[in-house]
Amino acid sequence: MTNEKTVLITGASSGIGHALALSYAARGTRLLLTGRDLNRLERVASDCRTRGAEADISTVPVTDRLGFEAQIEKWDDAHPIDIVIANAGISGGSSAGAGFYGIMHTNLDGTLHTVMPLIERMKARKSGHIALMSSMAGWRGMPNAPAYSVSKMAVRALGEALRPLLAPDGVKVSVIFPGFIKTPLTDVNNFTMPFLMDADEAAACIKKGIDKNRARIAFPLPMLILSRLVAALPLCIGDRILARAPKKPGS
Repeated sequence: MTNEKTVLITGASSGIGHALALSYAARGTRLLLTGRDLNRLERVASDCRTRGAEADISTVPVTDRLGFEAQIEKWDDAHPIDIVIANAGISGGSSAGAGFYGIMHTNLDGTLHTVMPLIERMKARKSGHIALMSSMAGWRGMPNAPAYSVSKMAVRALGEALRPLLAPDGVKVSVIFPGFIKTPLTDVNNFTMPFLMDADEAAACIKKGIDKNRARIAFPLPMLILSRLVAALPLCIGDRILARAPKKPGS
């Protein structure tokens, strides 16, 4: 009998995913880490092993449905996954053109490709925790990042639907709503980002929320209040406020 915990984290080669991998790295934990950059992913895995964890890696893209599902099933057959954090994602500016589809493919389809192969397996085991990475931008359609906000709103709805659906089978579900976090995704922003947090702080909030089985893991609190307030405003007022929101470079 083993007490080993197995944690799958997508998008683990940088940003929040990297910080999450390190926060979970400890003796008795097996980390399954995915990312697009093999060299960075290997460095993250090495750092996790230094902390006593076992670590396996894969660069199969989350957008490759058949390939990624096969990787997950292979891992789960060998070491049943206790926690899956569907973190992989990309951002973009205000363009509603071809780039829209790429963002949706990674952020939404990639999340589905991560979670769906595990649902029936976790239900059969009567255990498991699914954590989905949404965003503060998931509360309301954002004109300065339409594809990103649409994808994150869809991820939010997915998690909020799955939580009560899977609860009778012993499977927990949490939705994560970070504000501005210092990562490669935000490093390109040339505007002031309110309540900016370090990735390590974000990872600590996420891990604590998962440990407590929170339905919504949202931080920092001032950004949550601001986001919910804007989402609750009449559309005509919210539209005027968001029309003045800063745009990403190249938008």
